[in-house]
Amino acid sequence: MPNWKLIAKVIGVLLFIEAGLMLLCLGVSAWYKENIMAFLIPTGIALVVGGAGIAMGARAGKNMGRKDGYIIVSLVWIIFTLIGMLPFLIDGCISDVASAFFETMSGFTSTGSTVIDDLSVVPKGLLFWRSMAQWTGGIGIIFFTIAILPAFGVGEVKLFAAESTGPLHDKVHPRISVAAKWIGTVYLLLTVSCIGTLILCGMDVFDAVNVSMATTATGGFCTHSELLHDVFHSPAIEYVLIFFMFISGVNYTLIYYTILKGRINRFFNDAELRCYMMIAGGATLVCTVFLFISNNFNDLELAFRESAFTVVSLQTTTGLATCDYTLWPVQLMPVLLFVMFAGACSGSTSGGFKCVRMSILYRVMHNEFMRILHPRAVLPVRLNGNVVPSSIVQTLMAFVTLFVGALFLGAFVLALCGVDQSSPRQSFDYYEAFGLAMSSLSNVGPGMDYYGPVHSWSVLSPLAKVICSFLMLIGRLEIFPIIILFTRVFWKRS
Repeated sequence: MPNWKLIAKVIGVLLFIEAGLMLLCLGVSAWYKENIMAFLIPTGIALVVGGAGIAMGARAGKNMGRKDGYIIVSLVWIIFTLIGMLPFLIDGCISDVASAFFETMSGFTSTGSTVIDDLSVVPKGLLFWRSMAQWTGGIGIIFFTIAILPAFGVGEVKLFAAESTGPLHDKVHPRISVAAKWIGTVYLLLTVSCIGTLILCGMDVFDAVNVSMATTATGGFCTHSELLHDVFHSPAIEYVLIFFMFISGVNYTLIYYTILKGRINRFFNDAELRCYMMIAGGATLVCTVFLFISNNFNDLELAFRESAFTVVSLQTTTGLATCDYTLWPVQLMPVLLFVMFAGACSGSTSGGFKCVRMSILYRVMHNEFMRILHPRAVLPVRLNGNVVPSSIVQTLMAFVTLFVGALFLGAFVLALCGVDQSSPRQSFDYYEAFGLAMSSLSNVGPGMDYYGPVHSWSVLSPLAKVICSFLMLIGRLEIFPIIILFTRVFWKRS
């Protein structure tokens, strides 16, 4: 059976961290002379609940089972969201619980979808809280804190196994806590570099900080409801964001070995990175050529810039936008849906299916074709020169089944839910529902048609918002840690 006292202790520690994040936002609200009660009350609740959890687990011991890890990882995202939505409700910029829960879950899962129609009326402190939530959730609440938990006598390996993404994991250091510190250092360096570069390009400090957190977390929450091109009018800023979005989609272990260890060859010989670059480059080329020859653009550079920004933003599941891609020719929509599905690299802050899985699937299919011609041949699946264990391949097949099943089932249920009856927009078709499901499950942010980068998702019914929130959560945790909680075998004593 799960060690509930230990679970309460770990969640209590994490809630203290959430309280600390809210105190930073309270400081921003105080600086801009806004209502600090929006953060003061939730901070107090987080401290009380966290303190109760730590007290409950005072004699819990240090041995954490695998079941404990999965329960912690699943519960902490929900509890963080429940407390994190309180500032929106207390301030009043979001009036109902379903919308506030959706907005906060979208932040912590680094999805970037929003139900707020006009961000210009949202206080600076709440804008910073949205950015802070996605920046914390981008690298993973658990992975972000396993460097701290050992100090409380809590093991970290089970948490890492439950929260980390991707089928394969390279070890930066034998101790997971040390690895977390190194990868966290890379994450912080990318964020600070992005902030500095955007300021040099003419963006003000507040926008630069928030947009940088949205970029490196591949989250997509912005400080403006308008498209970035209409706000900043700067091609330099757009190219900077393209670069940092792309880098944030690369495996952080690979960045660590390249920047801090100087192993350049490893960077360019990585099979997943090559797949990532081929998809991004190919999709950008197709969109650029099609936009240019379809007479929508007379400027080749503009066609390339908008294509590159859109493709990289959708593939890295960032969701920032400089143009309304839903107005592009309909022939390009399958290309954009594909890059939303594909995602970037494992071990990054991005969502989606992940390029490492696509690389392994390609090799599995290649081997099957070879086996048709040579039935007796022994053909192991190799990636970067290493044999991929058959257990990893089996897990990958299970993940494909669950991912595709969740996508189509989610789209079907969303189509049944429809929009809010009080909304002036009553139409809702399966194409839009499929785009919503794809965006939520892949943690992209914008969807298709009406739910693209121009409009918010506020017109959705409360049930649809809850379903999208659930899809965001299982997509962020890569399905297994959540779905396994609903199986009977998980709760057996043995």
